Amino acid sequence: MDKKENHLPQFGLCLDNEGYPASLEVGKLYRVIPDAEAAAHGYIRIIDESGEDYAYTASRFHLIQLPIAVEKALLSASQA
Repeated sequence: MDKKENHLPQFGLCLDNEGYPASLEVGKLYRVIPDAEAAAHGYIRIIDESGEDYAYTASRFHLIQLPIAVEKALLSASQA
């Protein structure tokens, strides 16, 4: 895999929104923001429904590796 591909944002599919129904939607893809500190404690940082990034337990999400073209399209749409 090309080094440039490793730096593209990841996406996570929400599996559980218990306690956060206004912030997370089950079945929705969310952009994952790299955060080594959060990961070290079992969390991932995502941009939730508020449009801000917050850390949630990693078990709430399934990380998905998307084709580059799909990632670019999703990122472009989220910036529009």
